[in-house]
Amino acid sequence: MPKFKSSDSAANDLIPPRPTLSSLKRAAADCRACDLWKKGTQTVFGEGARRVKVMFVGEQPGNEEDLTGKPFVGPAGRLLDNALEEAGIDRQQTYVTNVVKHFKWEPRGKRRIHKKPNSLEITACRPWLEAEIAVVKPDVIVALGATAAQSLLGPQFRVTKQRGEFIPSTLAPYVMATVHPSSILRAPDDETRRLELRLFIDDLKKLSKVIK
Repeated sequence: MPKFKSSDSAANDLIPPRPTLSSLKRAAADCRACDLWKKGTQTVFGEGARRVKVMFVGEQPGNEEDLTGKPFVGPAGRLLDNALEEAGIDRQQTYVTNVVKHFKWEPRGKRRIHKKPNSLEITACRPWLEAEIAVVKPDVIVALGATAAQSLLGPQFRVTKQRGEFIPSTLAPYVMATVHPSSILRAPDDETRRLELRLFIDDLKKLSKVIK
């Protein structure tokens, strides 16, 4: 198993003895390790083929992911798809998941607005991510955004300083962090958005060279 900080999360008790991706997904559907299950429509587990070369880890599912039960299918997921295609990486040959498996949100009018998960919620969900990494055994793990990067690489890690670099880690042969696609969508203007997208694609191209 990958080396994370030890966790007393109740999720540990739900991990099947000889886990597969399908058995993990079934078990995670009943997870009550933190209170986020009360707000989310459903658990949004990771998705992808077993034994893929690349695992992408984001922060948490968004509104569309919460409603469909599938990770990275909303606007940020579509941006990721397009960026992967431009970088020459087949999305079907990747595994995508999140540090937290339920959508944390707060109401704003009729909309449900993303709210950042706290350390207790991240810790509660950690056994699921541990198990996913252990089953998939990716060659490369890519943390998308600060929450995922700090969960995987420690609280002192800064994406702004080390994005696109391969970081020594026991989690996988190669570990990289870059921005979350949603941050690109939140850019203040078109010019900034185009620049951030180009930098993101450049990070993915470094990844493409490693897996090929």
